Amino acid sequence: MTDGYDCYQNALAERVNGILKGEFLLSRPATLEQAARMVAQSVHIYNHERPHQSLEYKTPDAVHRASSG
Repeated sequence: MTDGYDCYQNALAERVNGILKGEFLLSRPATLEQAARMVAQSVHIYNHERPHQSLEYKTPDAVHRASSG
């Protein structure tokens, strides 16, 4: 548990939220259902299509598949 709001205590979640807001969720959804679809699409792109510098410009999915089989 954390003591109040401190972004440094949850840096990874803050980073992912920042990426979602800055790169994927560029328009305001009209409905909750649309918001859920937008987030689901963004998560798919983040994990399967977007290369990550920290993963030597591979996708998280590619790294996971390589390490598990």
